[in-house]
Amino acid sequence: MAAWAMLTGRKLKSGSYDDWRKAWWGDEDEVPSGMTVYILRKIGDPGDVIAFGMFEGSQEDLEGMRPEPGAEAERQARMAPFVDSVFADGMYEVVEKIES
Repeated sequence: MAAWAMLTGRKLKSGSYDDWRKAWWGDEDEVPSGMTVYILRKIGDPGDVIAFGMFEGSQEDLEGMRPEPGAEAERQARMAPFVDSVFADGMYEVVEKIES
């Protein structure tokens, strides 16, 4: 079974994490079945935030999880006031997993 990661790295405006977090993925939204979502904050610079989700399944299943273009545009607009820049954004196939 294939594994996938959706990842975005952002530089947030100072002190805006809580507002960004609510705009990024509100409390009322559910994580899609089979996906695990992480939010990382850089040690020493908590304005650098990486959000990513991991999913195992087919690429078609992954594509089926994507929000409608209009809904995604609305979500991006809600986040925009709290974001200075985006330094990474994309969907990635996991090609190797190394564990101990």
